[in-house]
Amino acid sequence: MARLNRSDVRLDSPKGLRGGFAPRFTSNDRMGRFSESFARGMGTPWFLVGMSFFVVLWIGYNTWAPTALQFDPRALNYTLLTLILSLQASYAAPMILLAQNRQDDRDRVQIEQDRQRAERNLNDTEYLAREVVALRLAMRDLASKDFIRAELRSLLAELERSDNTDGSEKRRTGKGNKDKDSAV
Repeated sequence: MARLNRSDVRLDSPKGLRGGFAPRFTSNDRMGRFSESFARGMGTPWFLVGMSFFVVLWIGYNTWAPTALQFDPRALNYTLLTLILSLQASYAAPMILLAQNRQDDRDRVQIEQDRQRAERNLNDTEYLAREVVALRLAMRDLASKDFIRAELRSLLAELERSDNTDGSEKRRTGKGNKDKDSAV
């Protein structure tokens, strides 16, 4: 059976069933995610409790067990335990640094996005402020309700005056009645 490439992985199968037990580090992102989860796990209280329990159990067994069953005797100052803890520390430090570097990169990207968003918000706010000022200036040029009423009243008064003057002239000359009679 041929080995599957990354592009050959089926998306209809659950993620846990796609690969084997050991993590595959085919990209920097996978290694970074692994290091972050490793660092995140080492930073929990449960890890410290578990590690303390492991060390106490190790020292207790290798101190009080029969000498024939001890695999890291006290007489050798727990050399194997020291090597295991040193190995863990030698891998933990670079993994934690890698996780911190990835977090710094994410923070840098987030800060840049926040800066761009703030710049857009500032531009939008300035645009809206200019629009509000333009609307205020336009509102000064608009006729108010009172102004329109006064204008309509003056037009109505002018129309009434012109009707009164036209009607009085027609009555005086008598043309108004003749025009009405001839039209009928």
